[in-house]
Amino acid sequence: MTRRPTKRAAEKIEAPTSLLGHTFSSPELLSRALTHRSLSSETAPESLSDPTADNEQLEFLGDAVLGMVVAETLLALFPGSREGELTRMRASIVSRKHLGGVAAQIGLGPLLRLGRGEDLSGGRQKPAILADAVEAVIAALYLDGGLEPARSFIRKYVIEPSLPALKAALDPENTFSGAVGDHKSALQEYLQATGQGQPRYVLTAQTGPDHQKRFRVEVRILAPLPDEPDRTVALAEAEGQTKKQAQQSAAHLALKYLTKAGRA
Repeated sequence: MTRRPTKRAAEKIEAPTSLLGHTFSSPELLSRALTHRSLSSETAPESLSDPTADNEQLEFLGDAVLGMVVAETLLALFPGSREGELTRMRASIVSRKHLGGVAAQIGLGPLLRLGRGEDLSGGRQKPAILADAVEAVIAALYLDGGLEPARSFIRKYVIEPSLPALKAALDPENTFSGAVGDHKSALQEYLQATGQGQPRYVLTAQTGPDHQKRFRVEVRILAPLPDEPDRTVALAEAEGQTKKQAQQSAAHLALKYLTKAGRA
C-alpha cells in the first residue's frame, strides 16, 4: 500500500524546486531523491524489497552523471593538466566530504525524508546521507529534464565553489596547497570516491643516525577475502627524511599507480 505524503512532507519536497532552478515534470522523482531508506524501514517495511521506494538507485545513477560532468568540465577548464592532476581534482570534487558541504549549502538537510530514528540520531547532518542525497537529486534532474539541468546544477553548486582551491593547488609556486598538492588527502579522496576504503600507512624501515634518519613507508588498502577479512594489499612504498614526507611520497606513487591501472 502506497502511503500519501503528509502536507508537511509535500511542502518540503516543493521547496528545492525553485532553488535548483528546475520545475519537475515528475515531482515524484524529487520526492524519491529525498527519501532515505530508513523511512521505508519504519513506515512501510513491506516496501524494503522495492528498489524504487528510496533514493539508493538514484544515487547510483547520479554518481555516474556527476563523474561524467565533472570530467568534461575539468578538461575544458584545465586543458594543460595531465591525467593524474585531473583525476585528483575529480576525486576532490566528488568526495563525500565535498558533496556533504554542497548539500548543506543548498539546504537539503531539512528537506530529507528520514525515519524517526535516523532523524533523532542527527541524520540530517550526516555527510554520507547528505552526499548520497546530492547524487540522488542529480539523477532526478537528469531523468526529469535530461543532461542540461543536471549539468547546470553540478557546475553551479558542485564545481564552481571548488575552483579557487583547485587553481591555487595547480599554481607551480604553491605545489603543496590544497587537496591536489596534498597527495595523502588526494589519495584518500580518490579511494573514497571509488569505493576502495581508507589508505593505511605502515612504517617498514627506519635507518641512519638520529640526525640523518631515513623512513620507509608502505601504503596499503583493505582487500578482504572470505577467510581473511583483514587482508590488505600494498599499493606503493617510498622513503623520506620524515615519516610524513615518506607517507606523502608513497601516496603520490599509489595515486599514479591507481590512475594508470584505471581503477575508477
